[in-house]
Amino acid sequence: MQRILDPAQIEAFAQRSIPRLRLADAASLFSKRAERLRGLREKHSIGEYLALMASVCEAQHAALATLTRHTASAPGNLAQARERMALARQHGMPPLQAAAWPRDGRWRAVLSEICGSISALEGFPAPVRAVSDRLAACEPALLEQQADRILSRGAGIDIEAAPLIMAALQVYFVQLATSLGADEPREQAAEPLRGAKPDIPGLCPLCGTLPVASIVRADAGYRYLHCGLCSTEWHLVRIKCSHCLATEGIRYHFVAGGSEAVRAESCANCRMYRKILYQEKDAAVEPLADDLGSLALDLLMAAEGYQRACGNPLLWQDAGG
Repeated sequence: MQRILDPAQIEAFAQRSIPRLRLADAASLFSKRAERLRGLREKHSIGEYLALMASVCEAQHAALATLTRHTASAPGNLAQARERMALARQHGMPPLQAAAWPRDGRWRAVLSEICGSISALEGFPAPVRAVSDRLAACEPALLEQQADRILSRGAGIDIEAAPLIMAALQVYFVQLATSLGADEPREQAAEPLRGAKPDIPGLCPLCGTLPVASIVRADAGYRYLHCGLCSTEWHLVRIKCSHCLATEGIRYHFVAGGSEAVRAESCANCRMYRKILYQEKDAAVEPLADDLGSLALDLLMAAEGYQRACGNPLLWQDAGG
């Protein structure tokens, strides 16, 4: 006789048998994101913006290499990070809790490098260079204030500058996260963090940031939520709301004639939605890039009365991101 498991049993089995965390592949994360953005720009209503964000991602790739070299020459930074992470785990907090992490000046050096790269580009509107130059000349205290507001999604965010500041913070936290097990395979490198459980379900177990989208990986068919900051992925069973964790009233929406690899997963319980990507439909899908490149789907969901569960860190439309 075939035994049918209820959702709770399925999830309990999944947590025992499925890699719960996947750390980012730092060597290719930003370059692949840039490549995807450039591929999506063709015949897109915000094609120029996608091209700009692709250039930002390329600058992130170069800045991450610089940051990694500097970190390797200053092992004390990593040792201090490990001590703070151990303390966070003892108190049941995300080990790299972004909103409370004691950032050092390295992230501002990353921002300076990214801004320098963007200022040197040709072919973009003058305001793009103006924002980059303004950030490059900004006082450290003001940059730290803006970073705090962005990470906590508070009031007073500089909307024009937010994508570049967030880009630098992404590099900083990706390097922190991936340096935990730099000499191990990605699945094994996440092993010390598997016991980390955030107080609020639906947040990144590593840095406590909201996921941008979820992605169904083609290698095993498992669904993972993708962090908008450190790009860590964590497992969540399918047909479950990634916002309120309801298992009933889940629907999937798509734009007629659009990509079959990108859909919106909506919840009748909380009336929220988040994009879900299917790698088996398109091997090149990338959570942040494809979320940004599917704004038509956002318009469809708004017309049907649903709200986004989280904004895209590459596009800040209001104080809430």
